[in-house]
Amino acid sequence: MVSAPAEDPAQVPSGQDAAEGDGPSSLFGRDLLYVGVLGVQLLSAVVVSPVLAYLLPPEQFGQLSSAIALHQVLVILAVMGLDQSLILLRAEAGGDAPARALVGVGLLGAVLLTVIAFLTQPLWGPALGFDQGARILVVTVAWTPFAAGVLLVSAMLLSQDRLRAFAFINIFAGIGGQVLGLAILVLGGERDAGHYAEGNLVALAVTVVIGLLLVRPGWRGVAALEVSRRGLQLGIPLMISGLAIYVLNAGDRLVILKLMGPADAGRYQIAYTIGNVAVLLLSMTDGAWLPRIAAVRDQVERSQVVAGARNGLLKLMLPVLLGITLGAPLGLRIVAPPDYRPGDLLPVVFVVALAAFPVLIGIASHWVLVTLGRTRNLAVSAIAAAVVNVGLNVVLVPVWGLVGAAAATAAAFAVQALGHQLALPAGVRIPRTPPRLALAVLAVVGLSAATLWLPDSPASLGVRFGLAVLCLPWLLVQLRAARNGDSGGGVAGRDARPSGRHRRGRRAATD
Repeated sequence: MVSAPAEDPAQVPSGQDAAEGDGPSSLFGRDLLYVGVLGVQLLSAVVVSPVLAYLLPPEQFGQLSSAIALHQVLVILAVMGLDQSLILLRAEAGGDAPARALVGVGLLGAVLLTVIAFLTQPLWGPALGFDQGARILVVTVAWTPFAAGVLLVSAMLLSQDRLRAFAFINIFAGIGGQVLGLAILVLGGERDAGHYAEGNLVALAVTVVIGLLLVRPGWRGVAALEVSRRGLQLGIPLMISGLAIYVLNAGDRLVILKLMGPADAGRYQIAYTIGNVAVLLLSMTDGAWLPRIAAVRDQVERSQVVAGARNGLLKLMLPVLLGITLGAPLGLRIVAPPDYRPGDLLPVVFVVALAAFPVLIGIASHWVLVTLGRTRNLAVSAIAAAVVNVGLNVVLVPVWGLVGAAAATAAAFAVQALGHQLALPAGVRIPRTPPRLALAVLAVVGLSAATLWLPDSPASLGVRFGLAVLCLPWLLVQLRAARNGDSGGGVAGRDARPSGRHRRGRRAATD
């Protein structure tokens, strides 16, 4: 039997908010480890994907890809945004009770949705390209309550700052599921996507059992209607926002498939995967740092912390963008066959990577809006961005091809970030990015763009890759500066989670 690692007693103080550490903690120190845990899952998925493409027949691999896309939608619907709203309610209450109740509400809602999906799948399954009663479809639907449970448990552990338990849950569910799925696929004899999916199902089920023992959902709290109402009031708009962002991410590929055909859709997917690495890591940072932002109850101080986090991330993005652009030519030739014309995909990678900057700006205002409970504004911004993405793709793809699709997606993220900024209430202000940092961003963007015109030769590929490797020490220097609080005018180096003593002192001064 797999057992969860014991928690360090000092890590989860008894009778206190677990987020209230005794010593100072930086968003760019310990809290960055949570992003690292999620990044390990991303890396494992990137490694396993080509292995599955080799092991599975093309039809089965396509079925698995479609099933994963369906799974992502089902999980967004099942969780109902409660993974984020429980973080907010826990920060507001200063204790676990309401958050544990929302874990129970989320699990019951996920089970209900799964039952409905099972009963209705003969109606919608064939329309999505699945055979009625196909094993991969049945198993994918069965993933739903367990995957939702993992998200809810992870959010609870994250808000409690229980790093080791969080790492165990996510790594076991992610990497463990992939390893078990591959083992069943190889040893089972029949190369069927359903076998791989069954391995993931077993790992998710075991993970949820362990996770429930760790967080102890408040089943009695499910009857607390006010907590449930408040959680859903915050969470449903976040769910809608998640669905809209899913459309934003998938809309360009659907338009390319319609206007240019499956071959170009495949070429775009390869370029998008490489260029989108920074956006994925930023999205993980968004969720991982939300509890620390929410724990700062003073709005002025919270805005300063948000600005410091944003500035620090902007400085980290400088070597990341340049490194991606320089390393992409070699990376494209490694992952893409020659008939994909990988040399022509470099501008697509660059434009997709540029989208990380509006995403980062949007994340800063997203933190503020979520902590203020203005989640409806987030849904409106996401829907507007999704509509803009599809519309611009229809206009730009016939003119600029794959680069037009990448530009449309980057512009859509900029629209979303602008929507977040406009939704900030009067009197709430995030300090602006320091001019020197803004100029540095523009300089690196220009330098990265200039590398697109370097000669496309074997010698040039080697030089580019060597320069990309040199971006790693630069990244480490920027990370060290962010840890020391030198993030261009913010306070990210300060503890984003004020101690209980500080909170009590501030409360007494207010009284």
